[in-house]
Amino acid sequence: MVHKPTIAISHLGCEKNRVDTEHMLGLLVQAGYQVDANEELADYVIVNTCSFIEEARKESVRTLVELAEADKKIVITGCLAQHFQSELLDEIPEAVALIGTGDYHRIVNVIERAEAGERVKAISAEPTYIADETVPRYRTTSEGVAYIRVAEGCDYRCAFCIIPHLRGNQRSRPIESIVAEAHQLASEGVQELVLISQITTNYGVDLYGKPKLAELLRALGEVDVPWVRMHYAYPTGLTSEVLEAIRSTPNVLPYLDLPLQHSHPEILRAMNRPWQGRVNDDVIQRLKQELPDAVLRTTFIVGFPGETDEHFEHLKAFVQRHEFDHVGVFTFSAEEGTIAATLPNQVDPEIMHQRREELMLTQQEISFRRNQMQIGQVVNVLIEQESPSQGECIGRSARFAPDVDGLVYVKGAPALAKIVPIEITGADTYDLFGTVLSAKSLLTRESVSVSS
Repeated sequence: MVHKPTIAISHLGCEKNRVDTEHMLGLLVQAGYQVDANEELADYVIVNTCSFIEEARKESVRTLVELAEADKKIVITGCLAQHFQSELLDEIPEAVALIGTGDYHRIVNVIERAEAGERVKAISAEPTYIADETVPRYRTTSEGVAYIRVAEGCDYRCAFCIIPHLRGNQRSRPIESIVAEAHQLASEGVQELVLISQITTNYGVDLYGKPKLAELLRALGEVDVPWVRMHYAYPTGLTSEVLEAIRSTPNVLPYLDLPLQHSHPEILRAMNRPWQGRVNDDVIQRLKQELPDAVLRTTFIVGFPGETDEHFEHLKAFVQRHEFDHVGVFTFSAEEGTIAATLPNQVDPEIMHQRREELMLTQQEISFRRNQMQIGQVVNVLIEQESPSQGECIGRSARFAPDVDGLVYVKGAPALAKIVPIEITGADTYDLFGTVLSAKSLLTRESVSVSS
């Protein structure tokens, strides 16, 4: 019997990267490789890297250097491998292979070639691959949650974003493929499916000639899973048809993740955002009117080249006016190969960080008020972690997406990977605190808010 090496994977970056990691693990396990979470015991360590912004690159490089110093055989995959393919093999002699963002499905072949003594570079110039439901997958999330990638790549060319250069143009999976995977995951006990892509509201344009998100959401309504959450929805793609599909499909959560990036028309035009400055108060108000139970999450970039104090104050007032449930704020990162990296009037890093801090403090007051409104309510919570020594569990309500929003700390011992009713007894800026309701207590309540 041929001994196969033991392999560990270090996952960095976004949830799209996570799905790539899970498919690589699935393919390796299917091929008979031993997979170990302990990097010290592994013969090879695969590092699935991120190269989206400078901080992500630093984390990726730091991880690679630490493994090199530990004399590990390293396989570098993901965005950093795609982005800096010519430099990495020269600078990290311990790297036995590079695998691009569209080539992770070749992982078994790459390991076999590395074992034979070859230094492998498996990077397609134009990534075109996207895994479907037939590709084995070894999930790394908590038991009750799974991500489903509905599309890969992006056709837009925002001035600050390197992603289209790293992951190629948009390529969507057929609705039948996505639904088949959703049924598989539901049969494994998954309670929450999170739909991801670069721009989920553009789902299907490349495949069907027009967006098909509404049809996809309705099809997922037939899957036996309580929560379906959607990430990365461009406001211009949230048509009345899509909003109606959210309203009429019981398991689709009214959770809108809107990567707005800014509010001022001049900055949005400079960013080359698809709506070119047309995101205004009317757009947000329309979403709130057509989907009154919506939980709104967004992200903003401060310090984009040319951003003045006036532009920033416009953004700050926009946040105060609309009181989003969750906001992430990033400082501008000048990425080599993007238009924004060469624009004039670059903003001083110290000013960028001051603006980020000010906008985050503004949002913290809003988040605290919105969380306080949950006290006294009974909400459904997906239990994901347990701490018997503390007599509590940790989960999320439907208002909180995994990894990016808050948590619910629960007194009691409900079952893991189940959605249970919890009475909210306290709240801080980001998190909620509650207790498990007894069956007797439930009988005295009129209803349980599924969307809270």
